[in-house]
Amino acid sequence: MTKIKKLSVEKALNELRKADTPKSSRRDQETDALHEEIARMKAQRLRLERSQKKRD
Repeated sequence: MTKIKKLSVEKALNELRKADTPKSSRRDQETDALHEEIARMKAQRLRLERSQKKRD
């Protein structure tokens, strides 16, 4: 029989969290990029609406 390495619950959770860190940081970066894109599109829409009102 092979020996099974037993970890405490805390150590096991830390190991799992360590693996999730790159995923969560990448997700945060993607979210930040999307928020910037949304802000840029809102500003562009407002500029277009203002220019259309001036023409009317």
